[in-house]
Formats: sequence, C-alpha cells, structure tokens
Amino acid sequence: MPPLFEPFTLKGVTLRNRIAVSPMCQYSAVDGVINEWHRIHLGGLARGGAGLVVVEATGVSPDGRITPGCAGLWNDAQAEALLPVVAAIRAAGAVPGIQIGHAGRKASANLPWEGDDHIADGDPRGWETIAPSAVAFGGNLPKVPRAMTLADIERVRGEFVAAAVRARDAGFDWLVLHFAHGYLAQNFLSVHSNRRDDAYGGSAENRGRFLVETLAAVRAVWPDDRPLTARLGVIEFDGRDEETLQEAIDLLGRLKAEGLDFVDVSVGFSTPEAKIPWGPAFLAPYAARVRAETGLPAATSWLVGDPEIANGLVGEGKVDLVMLARPMLADPHWPYMAARKLGLEKPARTLPPQYAHWLERYRA
Repeated sequence: MPPLFEPFTLKGVTLRNRIAVSPMCQYSAVDGVINEWHRIHLGGLARGGAGLVVVEATGVSPDGRITPGCAGLWNDAQAEALLPVVAAIRAAGAVPGIQIGHAGRKASANLPWEGDDHIADGDPRGWETIAPSAVAFGGNLPKVPRAMTLADIERVRGEFVAAAVRARDAGFDWLVLHFAHGYLAQNFLSVHSNRRDDAYGGSAENRGRFLVETLAAVRAVWPDDRPLTARLGVIEFDGRDEETLQEAIDLLGRLKAEGLDFVDVSVGFSTPEAKIPWGPAFLAPYAARVRAETGLPAATSWLVGDPEIANGLVGEGKVDLVMLARPMLADPHWPYMAARKLGLEKPARTLPPQYAHWLERYRA
C-alpha cells in the first residue's frame, strides 16, 4: 500500500487516504450564500476519491469576505445552503471540512477576473476594511484599513465562534481556521502589518494573542471528537525567515495547548515584496520541521501534485496529508490517476463503487 493511500485518523474522524482538497474560492456566492455551482464543484471533487474536501474560505462576517462573491457563514440562510454540500461530500465517501476566516486588509476586493484589486472608494459594492494597524498591503491592494479597537477584536472573535457553531450544526467534521495568506489573523502575527503598542502588538507573544484567543474560543464550542485545525503562514520569504519560522513554531505550541489538533503549513503572503522560491514541494522542509518540533500532525500544499512527490512526503514522515488544489481541478479523479502511477492494486477502488465497478469490469 503506497503511504498516500493509507487511512488517517484524527480524533473521531478517519480519512480514507492522505489526499485532501484545499479550500479554493469560487467567488460565485450571492450575499454569502452558495449555490448550484458550489454543489457540483465540491461534489465532483469528493467523487474523485479524496479523503477530505474542504469548502472554500468562508467569511465570518460581511466585512470578512475577500470579495462580494465569497461564501459566508454569518447567518442561517448561508448555513442552510451548505447542507446539500455536506451531504454530497459525505455521499461520495469523503469527509466534509470548511475553512472560516476574515480577510482583514485584503477584503473589499474585486473578483479575480474583474481586476483582483481593491474595489474603488465610493463604489457601493465595497466596504470598510479593518486590520490590527492602519497599514496597507500595497501593490494592487492599496486601501489603508482602519486600525481595530479592542471592541473590534472582541467582535470578530465572537464572529469566528458563531461561524464555528453554524459549521458544527451543518455537519462539518473538520474545521479550518484561516490564519494565513495575509488575511486578518496573519495581519496580527506579521510585523509587516502589526504596528500596535498594546497587548496585541509588539512582541511575538502579543502578535499571536488574537490567534490564540480566537482558537480557544472556537475550541469551547467545537466538538471534542472533530478535528480543530488551522492553516498558518509560517514563513514570509522576506529575509527574516528563521525568525518568522521560529515564532510560528512557538505560536503553534501555544495553539496546541489550547486545543489545536492539526496544522496546514503555508506562506504568510503578508507583503508583495516577498521572494517566494516557487518549486516542487518547496514548503515541505518547513512542514517537516513544524511537525517535528510541535508534535502536531501537519499538511502542506503548493506544487505537491506529482503523485511520487506526494507519496514520498507522506512516506518519509514530512507530512500526514497533502493538500491539493489545481491538480484536482485539472483532474478531479487525481487519486485514481495517482493510484495507477504508484502501482496500487485495483486502483479503481480509490473511486466510489459506482465508478469502480465499471472501471474494474472493463479493465480500464
């Protein structure tokens, strides 16, 4: 059995293999409510044989969305629209997960195919952005956010909790807190965006406080038998990488003490000046170090779509899961293709029996 196809159990949840579908924004919701496009998109990915399918970054509030087309989970109508998605993912044999977050200073942006930049001031489709400090991201996102008050921090923390409750009640088994990619939680953690001089700024411990408090608050309402996970930007590729990585590892120790079960290791994306060394599995060494030094099971993504690379990462103990995005869009049956390439006996068994029957019967 190739390691990539071994089951993985965390808390009371077992994945049929080590292949997970990363959350991929579709920018197609209306007022945060998903629709038929999301149902066929996510159901199709689950049908392809992955062990875990994570619904796209879902805003915990209207101002927490990246764009007007992003999914939301701040009201019951949005939660109800997710019920068929949960059922479809589960019916295909995968575990349903969802990522919740707040976009911070990267919010109020146009759809990617409509500019991928901040919505112009005065445009009724836009809204005020917030962040730890009044510091713009820059580049194509020049809007200066409003610095959050302590009341804002308390409010947003409560919005994470309310969204987690709705995700819990909708039947999701795997929750991801989006603490990466230059969005609000990463804004607190990063020296590029946090210039505060109170308990939420300055030292690494203070810059991590919002993340620790938010996770602890969510842990109080999230079931003990379902994994509570986070996607964290552990490195920026900005010239202070060792310091940033060590701060992230220390923070993960604090998050683990508050109930974090798993970490998806990613990039901070806190500055447009970063020099990211794009290449096959370029984050794997950092994920392996995080896993070894924190004791947390871990995953990573970004250019891990070659089956032999993915299988090697799991087999060598560098990660527990591989998170796939674009490879699954290009081929929703990537697990079946990978099983054939890796020599798995009866590779069609990676697919639902309705498909496996036909593929095995006619020796596909």
